Amino acid sequence: MSNINIDAIKEQTFDVIVIGSGISGGWAAKEFTEKGLKTLVLERGKDVQHIKDYPTTNKYPYEFEHRGALTLEIEKANPIVSKCYAFREDAMHFMVKDNEHPYVQEKPFDWIRGYQVGGKSLLWARQTQRWSDFDFEGPARDNFAVDWPIRYQDIDPWYGYVERFAGIAGNKDGLAELPDGDFLPGYPLNAAEDFFRGVIKNKYPDRHVISARCAHLSRPQQVHFDQGRAKCQNRVLCQRGCPFGGYFSSNASTLPWAAKTGNLTLRPFSVVESVIYDDAKGKVTGVRVVDTNSKAVTEFYARVIFVNAGALNTNLILLNSKSKRFPDGLGNDSGLLGKYVAFHNYSARVSAEFDGLKQYTTDGRTPNDGGYMPRFRNLHQQETGFKRGYAIAFRAGRDVERDSSPIGADLKNNLINGKLGPWKMHSHMMGETIPKESNFVSLHATKTDNWGVPLLNVSVDYDENDALMKKDYLEQVTEMFTQAGFKNIEPNAKTQAPGLDIHEMGGVRMGNDPKTSLLNKWNQLHACHNVFVTDGACMTSTSTQNPSLTYMALTARAADYAVQAMKKTEI
Repeated sequence: MSNINIDAIKEQTFDVIVIGSGISGGWAAKEFTEKGLKTLVLERGKDVQHIKDYPTTNKYPYEFEHRGALTLEIEKANPIVSKCYAFREDAMHFMVKDNEHPYVQEKPFDWIRGYQVGGKSLLWARQTQRWSDFDFEGPARDNFAVDWPIRYQDIDPWYGYVERFAGIAGNKDGLAELPDGDFLPGYPLNAAEDFFRGVIKNKYPDRHVISARCAHLSRPQQVHFDQGRAKCQNRVLCQRGCPFGGYFSSNASTLPWAAKTGNLTLRPFSVVESVIYDDAKGKVTGVRVVDTNSKAVTEFYARVIFVNAGALNTNLILLNSKSKRFPDGLGNDSGLLGKYVAFHNYSARVSAEFDGLKQYTTDGRTPNDGGYMPRFRNLHQQETGFKRGYAIAFRAGRDVERDSSPIGADLKNNLINGKLGPWKMHSHMMGETIPKESNFVSLHATKTDNWGVPLLNVSVDYDENDALMKKDYLEQVTEMFTQAGFKNIEPNAKTQAPGLDIHEMGGVRMGNDPKTSLLNKWNQLHACHNVFVTDGACMTSTSTQNPSLTYMALTARAADYAVQAMKKTEI
């Protein structure tokens, strides 16, 4: 009987366990399997295989029962996730419904999730910008959070490493605040966007409009063909899953690459209840998993654990990983686990119309969604009444207008022969929020989910700094649009709750001092060196850039360090 138990343990033992199969988890899987390590990837959701499991990817609009729209019944049943731009008839099967995985909102927070193999890498907006030393030095310079334990030079080569494999389209813009990368050709601005770029260049020399950088194969290289991917077709149906692999996702790229090594074991339908700490050995030995369907409990074992469950779920798992050594959660000697959660502030927009350039329209589509203005506030010195700053995304287009007021033949003719209206410019802010102890997540004292795991309690909110930043964004964009000669300018201070930006970060932050942080410069838990966190939970601050590229680079860097440490038997 004992031999049977030993054999079972052997079958459940790996070199590395990765919790989560999204953008960072997929990269961890690629790096470890490529280096010859037997790797188990645990995913709480269903399996989604590239192409095979994209049921709507090639559907025409008329093939959807409601032409892509939500029914009133679905919308009422999902008041949180239905706010998300991607939760529509063509992609809602990739998103968590409100009643399936509840959480507790101590303060309003819209938690948008995708529980399946690939996670939200199937759904992300694919915007990719590097951080700079303005970002890594920010907390120390501006006296908030704690100092980052790394600087741009530490992560620069890893940015290039992931950019070449993932495929990032962009231009060499030469901006210190937004470093250039190893790019595929960028996508052009359209006529109205380029006109606005010229206005800003002439009237605001410290501000820069560039073509947005994105994770799309504008001109694939051999490494992308080797992954089985092809050129982006500019369909802009990305949230359905791309059958061409034209944009980067775990499903199209890192997970199949890892599978080809023969070293990957992928286990969907696996809710990680906790990470197992062995008090006698003084280290983590594995994870405890609840089968999503049968609810059977299984333990898996490994030398190294990478926790990449998504920022808030990573916090939940570590908080629930209690032992005699760590009664308040794994690695939580500082008492800061779950605290200093932050996010991006997307709660303001400005739109306008432009009567010029009517000789131009748009031909086809581009997947980068237009232009991008990197942060310009408080960059070199403190110049406003709020800390840090915001970036601005914008795009322009012309709508077909059809006069439906006549009847009979005139109505028919108008509907068939619409006329192009004026250019419409749309912008939204991407503001950096300041991590603070009062923004936190914790385990609910009594409520659990269907798998016996405590529900996550979320207590995250805006503050005065966010309000002042939003006000400045509205004023500055209104002024810039006015300078450009745009008309019907409409500022919109939205009232959305935090979370809808889908960029939650922190709770397991990096830092130099174990008393004020959870992770060191290699993304290792200070108090437990064989556990790493490289998803959004590790972030010390948020900056303004879309964070996924940084998660990927941090993951590749940490995996490389972990492999070297394993070889030296340091972990």
